[in-house]
Amino acid sequence: MDSGEKRLNELGYKQELRRDMTMFKTLAITFSSMAVFTGTPLYGPSLLYAGPAPLLWGWVVVAFFTWFVGIAMSEICSSFPTTGSLYFWAAHLAGPRWGPFASWSCAWLETIGVISGISAQAYSGSQTLQMIILLATGTNKGGGYFAPRSVFFCMYVGLTIVWAVLNTFALRVIAFLGIISIWWQVIGGLVVIIGLPLVAQTTQPASFVFTHFEMAPESTGISSIPYAVILSVLLSNYCLYGYDAAAHLTEETKGADKTGPVAILASIGIISVFGWAYNLALTFSIRDFGYLYDESNETGGALVPAQIIYDAFHGRYHNSAGAVVFLCIIWGSFFFCGLSVTTSAARVVYALSRDNGIPFSPVWRRLHPKRRVPVNAVWLSAAIAILLGLPILKLDVVFTAIISISTIGWVGGYAVPIFARLVMAEEDFNPGPFYLGRARRPVCLVAFLWICYTCSAFLLPISYPIKWKTFNYAPVALGGVLTIVMLWWVLDARKWFKGPVRNIDVQNQFPNL
Repeated sequence: MDSGEKRLNELGYKQELRRDMTMFKTLAITFSSMAVFTGTPLYGPSLLYAGPAPLLWGWVVVAFFTWFVGIAMSEICSSFPTTGSLYFWAAHLAGPRWGPFASWSCAWLETIGVISGISAQAYSGSQTLQMIILLATGTNKGGGYFAPRSVFFCMYVGLTIVWAVLNTFALRVIAFLGIISIWWQVIGGLVVIIGLPLVAQTTQPASFVFTHFEMAPESTGISSIPYAVILSVLLSNYCLYGYDAAAHLTEETKGADKTGPVAILASIGIISVFGWAYNLALTFSIRDFGYLYDESNETGGALVPAQIIYDAFHGRYHNSAGAVVFLCIIWGSFFFCGLSVTTSAARVVYALSRDNGIPFSPVWRRLHPKRRVPVNAVWLSAAIAILLGLPILKLDVVFTAIISISTIGWVGGYAVPIFARLVMAEEDFNPGPFYLGRARRPVCLVAFLWICYTCSAFLLPISYPIKWKTFNYAPVALGGVLTIVMLWWVLDARKWFKGPVRNIDVQNQFPNL
């Protein structure tokens, strides 16, 4: 019996999903869930708050603390290789008294985060496609087509539906696309990272890239240096998570108690290096800092990286063909990332419904009889993601709100099992092959505090004065949903939700336990 399946049975679950994923395929999907170019839409606002130095050095700081979170999660994943991952971990680590509440809280945070993650990728892919069409048809100055809100929303919906359709096929199809994705992002990432500074005729000096600090209170309304730096670093906070995708696939991965931690840590390492290099390439290639935000420029001031890439190619070749190709590479990254996030979201919904944690659970946990994939969970996740995008039709800060909801929910879900692991008695923990030993307490403490900071940062207003069209509605939306979830717990769910529900008799399966 596979070591991951054996551990799954010991935890009280029978093998239902098809277990045929290799470590490389799991790494491919996990890597795709993070993606090299994830921060493209957030690069411009982050650069505007405080200039290049806080943005780039902030990435290094965030990557450093992300390793603590990843290491803490890897140890837990090695011990509990289940599709339910975070909320399953929380239930077992918190003990019989607090386990149900910890599991309930973590499950809903994770569900909110991962489903809104689909929305974030759909928005990013739609915005990149908007720029591709604009530059391919003549630019903002040359009569090119700039997709209005309604068309933008149709792109958003279209991408979400395509991801859902692809996720209704057997997981080996997604795994195959994941392998294409990892090569797309590695090769495409290298092409953009190396090619962009080489093409750009005018580049910024190292002193500008690494030491220049510049605020823009007239544009952002923010004159506080610490506040501006915190907002500038949001780019890094947003990009460096999603590695728990490996944990969601553990019931479908061979030797998951070993391969899960490897995929988590390898993804963090690859994205940390490639993401920083991408930001360096963009920053070195800036031609005119002020012109990037001019609404009359070639990209309408809508996507700063697109303008940087356009300036580089137009300056050398006097056309936008090269910029369109580079943007297509970036769009492909968002496509594969959204596909992988949809895969993760469906597994989270499936796992929670398997434990009767959401309304109409029997519907959402139903598997396709032949492909053994949670088709209904896929479409529920896609439908909610589409609803989250409706404000696109009216508001200007939809992306910031979506990524705030996604980050707080997704990363906040990490905090619950990590805190439970921090305070639990060591003798109650059954370690897997990846074990921290005495190092677990300082690692978990740093990881938990870092997560608290990250979630707090995404609740902050992003511009002043606060207006309706620029209002970050994430705190209101997230607060409303969590209030409903907690009221549901107090009034009803605490009476019947006991956390993960075993679906095999462990003592019959393993009489010596």
